Amino acid sequence: MKIIKRRFLLFLATILLVLPFASTSVFAAKGDQGVDWSKYQGMNGQFGYGTDKFAIAQIGGYAGAGVYTQYTYNTQVASGIAQGKRMHSYIWWQNVTSNATADYVLDYFLPKIQTPKGSIVALDVEDGYQNTDVIMHAIDRIQAAGYTPMVYGYLNYLQSSTDLNRIANRVQLWLAEYPNYAVTPYPNYNYFPSYKNIGVFQFTSTYVAGGLDGNIDLTGITDNGYKKSTTTDTGKVIVKPETSTPATNAGQTANNTAKADIKVGNTVKVNFSANNWASGEAIPTWVKGKSYSVAQISGNKVLLSGIMSWINKSDVEIIATASSASKVSSTPSVSSSTYTVRSGDNLSTIAASHGMTTSALASLNGISNPNYIYVGQVLKLSGSTSVATASTYTVRSGDNLSTIASRYGMSTATLASLNGISNPNYIYVGQVLKVSGNYVSTTSYRSYTVRSGDSLWLIASKLGTTVSHLQSVNGVSSLIYPGQTLKY
Repeated sequence: MKIIKRRFLLFLATILLVLPFASTSVFAAKGDQGVDWSKYQGMNGQFGYGTDKFAIAQIGGYAGAGVYTQYTYNTQVASGIAQGKRMHSYIWWQNVTSNATADYVLDYFLPKIQTPKGSIVALDVEDGYQNTDVIMHAIDRIQAAGYTPMVYGYLNYLQSSTDLNRIANRVQLWLAEYPNYAVTPYPNYNYFPSYKNIGVFQFTSTYVAGGLDGNIDLTGITDNGYKKSTTTDTGKVIVKPETSTPATNAGQTANNTAKADIKVGNTVKVNFSANNWASGEAIPTWVKGKSYSVAQISGNKVLLSGIMSWINKSDVEIIATASSASKVSSTPSVSSSTYTVRSGDNLSTIAASHGMTTSALASLNGISNPNYIYVGQVLKLSGSTSVATASTYTVRSGDNLSTIASRYGMSTATLASLNGISNPNYIYVGQVLKVSGNYVSTTSYRSYTVRSGDSLWLIASKLGTTVSHLQSVNGVSSLIYPGQTLKY
């Protein structure tokens, strides 16, 4: 560990020498680790460890067929603020090749940013067609709106698709590079994507078992928007956002609520430091860091919904109260039980705009190929699923979705769709899964076996497809592993 620390300090010193645009101020955030979230991390997000200090949440994006809103964004921001974390935002940026399109996307998203002024608003540039002039225009727009612009992506893709030198001369980069898909709690700098002006290094997509992106702040940039602080009577320093938004206010309301005032219906997170249930039994690792609604209260104990276990109030943290939740509107109201597909729609954007997962919407409408819908098609937004259940399987310790699917002669994507699972890398012990039904795939696909060093972007480039297509067809996020078979 001492050797690793020395290497890290030398590495940081090298980075600072080659960062002409980095501030000379001393930032508290330099060396802090954190995560980034999309809808796969749920309504309240997920941290990997109690030591995480920041999260970057996806507000939505553009993929060439109109903007889509990430329905989890507002509540994720509020949840992170409630836990005392520094929250930032990013926008998926694919096939934005004109200033007019960039303005359309930014005019839609910038007024909806819920993280404070000064916080990071990054462009997620990792797929599709790109235009450096347009990216620079977007950077200027983000900065003019009062936020800190960054550009995220993989070094090889950015160098082949943009004038990265020009971008790095303008803003700090958030670069991703990881050697494998083993659980990686700390950066491996042997795989650092060496380039100038790197502010954040995403060093793994498997920060914890089951998949989660892990990042480290190299320059202190995640302090932006959070440099004001106050000191309490106990000497604790509390960092405060520099400006307010509804989600930030909701998070602060929850953060300021005393544990003695926890009420039924509040949402709480189980602390990473929690060891035992109120009964004295050990708390499983998979419970720690997860959030649950409070079902009952008895003295200094609360009953967690879903897993129906009593835990001491001292072992949980409030991340949403009834009053704070009312300030955050994350799921659009649905005025109709059906939706008629329009030109430019795709299943993902329709699902997101109605607070659903793509797999749930596909299952509800008996759609075997989520990449194929047509203009004029009427989709059900509520009602009974078209999948009939004949039997179930209860998840045991050591299971994963792939092995369960194999036992029942199904593909992982089919099993995920059958159960409305948006993140096939996350299932939990005791979960009851449907393992048969009338799901029938009518689409013929070719297959590709993942090799060591592959990423979804590299595979998509080889096969002449897109990352989003691979994710949709195979029911995966960013987590893949050598030997895995992908359809395309």
